[in-house]
Amino acid sequence: MKKISLLLLFMAFAAILAACGTASEEDGNTDSTKEENASTSEEATTDERWEQIQESGELVVGTSGTLIAASYYDENDELTGYDVEVMKEVANRLGLDVKFEIMGIDSMLPAVQSGRIDVAANDIEPTDKRKEEFNFSDPYKYSYTVMAVRESDNSGIESLEDLEGKKAGGGATTIYSQIAEHYGGEVITYGNAPNEAYLSDVSNGRTDVVINDYYLTKFGVAAFPDFDLHVHPDLKFHPTKQAVVIPKGADKLTEEINKALNEMREDGTLSEIAIQFYEEDASVEPEGEIEVIEGLDL
Repeated sequence: MKKISLLLLFMAFAAILAACGTASEEDGNTDSTKEENASTSEEATTDERWEQIQESGELVVGTSGTLIAASYYDENDELTGYDVEVMKEVANRLGLDVKFEIMGIDSMLPAVQSGRIDVAANDIEPTDKRKEEFNFSDPYKYSYTVMAVRESDNSGIESLEDLEGKKAGGGATTIYSQIAEHYGGEVITYGNAPNEAYLSDVSNGRTDVVINDYYLTKFGVAAFPDFDLHVHPDLKFHPTKQAVVIPKGADKLTEEINKALNEMREDGTLSEIAIQFYEEDASVEPEGEIEVIEGLDL
């Protein structure tokens, strides 16, 4: 009887040890399994957008259609411009059709996050804050920042510090509006308005300045020769890069877009499109001294 009791006790103890060992092994494997599952999940998420795009055969691109030389409607009411033609070529090299959704810049980034559009291409700068929420392609454009001011008096602006108290036309979420506010300017927002609305208000005194990309400002001002308006002759600041905005974690899509852009850079297509619309090669970094603004929280 004692032998049977001892045997049962031994078996119970062995079962407890086995259970502990199993639990320990399972606990040890749990983290590994979780990591593997997380990795698999992340990989699936990473490729999901690219797979969806491949299945649909179409890349949906958000753009404004209001930026002369970058994204605008020509005399035949056809959407064109540097950003537009770059994305058409990217889609073509990826074996996809392309569809453009027209929207204001303030709606564009939320539309990428919500999945309403696949990517955005609208002269958008990949700042540190934006990189926390989005993937970005390699830069397809390099530029810097200038001001459109009244030609008669430079709108009373001879330095960046003179922006204090001035009214600056711009989008609520743009880097250019942040620069105006950084120096004490008041931002007047317009939504997805055409260049003419911004620039005419500077000319007639409703606002004082439009801060924007050099290339866009140069062509925007040239389009309205009757306005009291010019590009400020002395102020060049905040060097920029422009890139395609891509959903956060869509690494395969980012890789494919970069592959197409790099091919376009290597075979000269990117330069050809830039010169076609800007009369200068905006696909390479500009030369000359450009002031860097310290203290911007971009």
